[in-house]
Amino acid sequence: MAAAEISVLDPPIAERALDQLASVLVDCVEGGASVGFMSPFSRDDGLAFFRKVSSSVASGDTVLLAARLDGKIVGTVQLGLDTPPNQPHRADVKKLLVHRSARGHGIGAALMAQVEEEARRLGRWLLVLDTVPGENGYRLYVRAGWTRSGIIPDYALFPDGRLCDTAVFWKRLTNR
Repeated sequence: MAAAEISVLDPPIAERALDQLASVLVDCVEGGASVGFMSPFSRDDGLAFFRKVSSSVASGDTVLLAARLDGKIVGTVQLGLDTPPNQPHRADVKKLLVHRSARGHGIGAALMAQVEEEARRLGRWLLVLDTVPGENGYRLYVRAGWTRSGIIPDYALFPDGRLCDTAVFWKRLTNR
């Protein structure tokens, strides 16, 4: 498999890109990922979510990255910049998603490396995120040098309604 092309999606985000992003999200929810949504989750639900994200990108509150293979979006991650005035140095990493058909090829790691570069570029040097312990994302963040602060039990639900814990991670970026 060829290396994924990682890019920032600038506003306005094309409808075709929104549709492909929605497909990735639907696949992740159907695969059981605890990413904020419950089953059943439709393409229309995914489009509605990414239209909201698109508005946040347009307002400057979010940086949206996409991973493409052969021109098609197969992964995404967001950098949330909408922090309180006393946290101008911090950002939230949100919704790292990789389509199940594209997993195991370094796309998640490539997205995370690029989101860290975007954070540096914007002067954000402290990143935070949360994820389900033991899942793919958790293992990726540990490999990428993130520090786990702790686990919150019964924090959220998997799409099928089962409770899941969340692990809170942080990473202080160095200048490159």
